[in-house]
Amino acid sequence: MVTKLSRIGNSQGLRLPKPLIIKYHLENGFVIEENKEGILIRPTKDEKLSLSQTFKEMKAAKEDWSDWDALSGDNVE
Repeated sequence: MVTKLSRIGNSQGLRLPKPLIIKYHLENGFVIEENKEGILIRPTKDEKLSLSQTFKEMKAAKEDWSDWDALSGDNVE
């Protein structure tokens, strides 16, 4: 994707297409980091997930919790 800077008052701004903002979760703000390859734009980390978002991420991760009961210490005889 090639784009240009847009004039915003006395500043310049980078306009991002809405699909990219949604895809990379930039709606609530983002961090710009400079590194040796250039710049990196990423979402802020302070966003807390809702309970339903947490369940969706856990399901997507497909973690195996089958041995949880054996490790919890509740089943000690």
